[in-house]
Amino acid sequence: MRKVLIALAGNQNSGKTTLFNRLTGSNQHVGNFPGVTVERKEGTIKSYKEATLVDLPGIYSLSPYTSEEVVTRDFILEGHPDVLINIVDATNIERNLYLSLQLLELEIPMVIALNMMDEVNASGNSIDVKKLSDKLGVPVVPISAGKNEGIFDLIDTLKKTVREIKPKQSDDEILKMPQFDFCSGEVHRAIHAIAHIVEDHARRLQYPLRFTATKLVEGDELIEQALALHQDDRDIIDKIVQSMEQALGLDREAALADMRYTYIEQLVKECVVKRNETLAHVRSEKLDRIFTHKYLGIPVFIMIMLAVFYLTFGPIGGTLKALMEEGVGYVIDALSAFLVSVGVSDWLHALIIDGICNGVGSVVSFLPLIVVLFFFLSLLEDSGYMARVAFVMDKALRKIGLSGKSFVPMLIGFGCSVPAIMSARTLSSERDRKMTIIVTPFMSCSAKLPIYGMITAAFFPEHTALVLIAVYGLGILVAIVSALLLKRTVFQGEPIPFVLELPNYRIPDARSVVLHMWEKAKDFLVRAFTIIFVASILIWFLQSFDFTLHMVADSGESMLAQLGTWLSHIFAPLGFEDWRASTALVTGITAKESVVSTLSVLTNATSDAGLSAALMNIFTPVSAFAYLCFTVLYMPCVAAFAATKRELGSMKEAMFTALFQTGAAYIVALIVYQLGTLLFM
Repeated sequence: MRKVLIALAGNQNSGKTTLFNRLTGSNQHVGNFPGVTVERKEGTIKSYKEATLVDLPGIYSLSPYTSEEVVTRDFILEGHPDVLINIVDATNIERNLYLSLQLLELEIPMVIALNMMDEVNASGNSIDVKKLSDKLGVPVVPISAGKNEGIFDLIDTLKKTVREIKPKQSDDEILKMPQFDFCSGEVHRAIHAIAHIVEDHARRLQYPLRFTATKLVEGDELIEQALALHQDDRDIIDKIVQSMEQALGLDREAALADMRYTYIEQLVKECVVKRNETLAHVRSEKLDRIFTHKYLGIPVFIMIMLAVFYLTFGPIGGTLKALMEEGVGYVIDALSAFLVSVGVSDWLHALIIDGICNGVGSVVSFLPLIVVLFFFLSLLEDSGYMARVAFVMDKALRKIGLSGKSFVPMLIGFGCSVPAIMSARTLSSERDRKMTIIVTPFMSCSAKLPIYGMITAAFFPEHTALVLIAVYGLGILVAIVSALLLKRTVFQGEPIPFVLELPNYRIPDARSVVLHMWEKAKDFLVRAFTIIFVASILIWFLQSFDFTLHMVADSGESMLAQLGTWLSHIFAPLGFEDWRASTALVTGITAKESVVSTLSVLTNATSDAGLSAALMNIFTPVSAFAYLCFTVLYMPCVAAFAATKRELGSMKEAMFTALFQTGAAYIVALIVYQLGTLLFM
């Protein structure tokens, strides 16, 4: 039996992710849409095992301005979902219905999930759901995804909609369907006239006729290219559109937008009773007087992040990390005793304990820091605060040649550079997109947290939060300087205008926060037991044998020592004379956590305390801080490099980006070490 394919579409900040999590629970997996690097989630609906739900990127329209809009549209047109779920924010229904009207034109059975109805009712407002359903010609289900209300009604409606799927109607019948009554006058005549011209072409591509004709009225270049129209047909379509524009006194896009919003206003007037602003909106306005204040906005953001770092590396994260370290140490000691008791050979014991366990274990012990940090970041994001940060940062970013919209990928970069680089696709300006991709890896991704924890524990245990703020601030500062440099050289011009919706502040959904934490923890553990596992074995082998494949008693005589010694000459001006320090930087290109595992293997450290003691012999406090600065800034992991190549479209540009980032890291670390040496030594 073929599984039912259901697509979930809606505006950003409409509760789409929360609804997806409610419907699928843990029955989901993450991948990419074919041919693109925009992330997709899909899962099985919990009480509807026959249905697969695909979470499409959050969009505001089906116009091809961003990759998300193109991905969503292409998936619906070419993926042929059986049913669409259109999630609509009931507290901002006017704006959300604009996308709904466009989705109706795709001629796919649709169910509208009217979300946040609890806020509408709490404010004394109301929506006539039945009348709204009758007017739009599709089922409308009131829900509150955050409170898990109406979810089962939504699933029941989906099942009923699937059962009642009818054979496709003729094109003439579709053009006359009652849910398209909003289309009238000159626009209506233009759509009908164009529909008759492109009917055969649309049928060949299996495109909905009404949608195709509407997009041609809009001037959609992607649809025009796909249809491969004859020049005579194009000329006729241009004349039809010009006639419409002259009659209305509006250009083609404005004419369609005016038609849709006019209908939405009438629809809302008939179906919505609005007595008061929602409590969430009133509360948001009060909070924004502080969080988006002209002068207080950025200082408040810095204070919040300082508190997050303090709690992550201090009372909460630090305590949990110590417990994790004890647990890892206990397991390694027990395994070591067991291996000795069964009489395994010395080299195998060394491989398992000194190579694998010490390498992987040194990284796993930092798992609590990852989980705690993303717990706080998830709270800030789900509450709606992070959108305010982008708004506050717009003015500052505009001065360096970027817009506030670039802050979103940069913000994601604090989690992982790969999705951050991918998310730059949301920028419609090619100039802004490339600049953002180049500077985003300067943000400190979560994979670097173990390095920060390792260095601060050894050299700055009493000033961890301040050092972390300095390190994160350095990444931001270098990104700013780099953007200014790029603006005046390679990417001259001005950034595009920045338009951002500020969602109401809301209490974060506990389930979404937990799932976000689990995803990050799982990703961290997968890397620990795959990439870092293999890297630890390789590093142990290279530092245990010489080029004649004889096991060495002194790792300084190993293959790795000889290779690392050559590299150490390059890094000596930065204070990294020890070959082990430079070697760890090279392995960090595979995954940044490998820097910690490599140093653990090379120093034979069996605990964090042992690693800290070993680092004292490799670095001074000044060179340790310079090492931190270098790891913050130099080229990201190979996965991020691959994402950069895909997004920029050429190996040449990707190599330029990697060399630019590593060059910036070298210069900054050189300045820090040389100045620090003069001032403190």
